[in-house]
Amino acid sequence: MRSGVRLGVDVGRARIGVARSDLHGMLATPVETLARRGDYGAGIRRIVDETGATEVIVGLPLSLSGAETASTADSREVALELARTLDVAVRLVDERLTTVTAARSLREAGRTSRTSRAVVDQVAAVILLQHALDHERASGNPPGELVDPDEGHPSS
Repeated sequence: MRSGVRLGVDVGRARIGVARSDLHGMLATPVETLARRGDYGAGIRRIVDETGATEVIVGLPLSLSGAETASTADSREVALELARTLDVAVRLVDERLTTVTAARSLREAGRTSRTSRAVVDQVAAVILLQHALDHERASGNPPGELVDPDEGHPSS
């Protein structure tokens, strides 16, 4: 298992949930929910700097069948932007049902959808990151796919 703090990023249309791991990559905890409007990249950059993160894991929302959707394309764009602007590796990891699981967990804890709105994205980011950490610990391989910051640029 690689050491170093990792961030989990759950991309939504209105908000972006952020979670972090401990230095040893054992446990994911919530950090913050960022507004999607404006320069959310600056918020993620600030969190990377504050935590000393070595990698950012961005959730890739595929359909249940594994097909890509409009949300998948949106997450790929966010991941590519982060890969181009951050000085750390960015990886895309399948996040099917993380937001659904997060909302269910909050409901079971007695929170209404109205009172959960601000934290559901953070909880989804925690679930995403914990899944990625568990996968790496079990397989010995980094999770998901590494985002190439030069994607879409002509070769030089």
